[in-house]
Amino acid sequence: MLAFDIARRYLLSRKSHAAVNVICAVAVAGVAVAVMAIVVVLSVFNGFTALAEKQMGRFDAALRIEPAAGAVLPVDADSLAAALATMPQLQAAAAVIDERALAVAGGAQLPVRIKGVGAAFGSVIDMDSIVVDGIYTAFDTVAGMPPAHLSAGVAVELGLRPQPGSEVAVYVPRRVGRINPANPATAFRADSLVVLSVWQTERPEYDADRIVMPIATARNLLQRMPGEASAVEASTAPGVTAADVASELSERLGPAFRVLTRERQNEQSFRMIAIEKWLTFAMLVCILAVAAFNIVSTLSLLVIEKRDNMATLRALGASRDTARAVFMWQGVLISLAGGVAGLVIGLALCLVQQHFGLVRLSADASALTVSVYPVVVRAADMLAVAGVVAVAASISAGVAAIFTKDIE
Repeated sequence: MLAFDIARRYLLSRKSHAAVNVICAVAVAGVAVAVMAIVVVLSVFNGFTALAEKQMGRFDAALRIEPAAGAVLPVDADSLAAALATMPQLQAAAAVIDERALAVAGGAQLPVRIKGVGAAFGSVIDMDSIVVDGIYTAFDTVAGMPPAHLSAGVAVELGLRPQPGSEVAVYVPRRVGRINPANPATAFRADSLVVLSVWQTERPEYDADRIVMPIATARNLLQRMPGEASAVEASTAPGVTAADVASELSERLGPAFRVLTRERQNEQSFRMIAIEKWLTFAMLVCILAVAAFNIVSTLSLLVIEKRDNMATLRALGASRDTARAVFMWQGVLISLAGGVAGLVIGLALCLVQQHFGLVRLSADASALTVSVYPVVVRAADMLAVAGVVAVAASISAGVAAIFTKDIE
């Protein structure tokens, strides 16, 4: 195409006025820097999202089956867990009960959330990887008492750690039965547990107030029947995605159940990260739009400089549309040159950071989960950036058409 070839030569050739060369270079550099910033920022947000997923995976199961209505599952949870464990897509499954309670040790008290778990829970969640003191066991009793596995926050607040004689009393409101108004203590049920381990996930919402105990102890404390549970939690087999299994289980279990992946269990957290990511993306696109104004300056100067050339071209028989198309292609090429350069440089920086971790966090490394900025490059984000560059190129072509509408 004649117009494209001429526009390409105009972009690469030296202009008669040095200022035009400088402004053209600034226009390309401005677009490149803006696009590079978009690529880097989106990849950093992806890195923090992946880090959040990893942290959530330390205590949130890959899949959680809950009742669509009510506090307990409408079927025998132990049988459901056993059936799920036989599926080739799943590695393990365990029934769990979640409830609020009051933990008391010595003179200290703390509102907590108790989680009664089945024997297979240690295979659903790798508890050994998060235990910081003591040992995790699936036994229902240890030395004649049910074991308690405390989160770090509970252990600190109650002054407990795994050692002989370390016990915690757990109180819950009585669910059924008569209450004596003259004796308020009858409104509660209590059980004493021996502290067997302390665990930490680096997530404040879990580390602050959680106690894990055998599901049999939790059922007895909460006056629940054998087989009753709040949910069944499961881990997927290696190479299997939780989303695919969730879809299959939803169809098989029916509308009485909700099958939640880890992302859906923490929907608010992931939604907040996504909102921050795309708001930042929108602001950077605005910066790219400002950088694109340099293209307007370049095109206006180029139209003035090349007016004689266009007159010669017209004298040789080129149509007015061909002359206008030269500058339209010029605007497109400047946008694409800056966009492609920014995309390549940003992608290279992200890949280097992702594999070598050159940019480190400035805070105390011992107090952080990671010591370098997490970065993850995703193809969908690169396509979004490429789309923005394409839109910028189209706008540049439109601006060029406006500047050259009166060209002779």
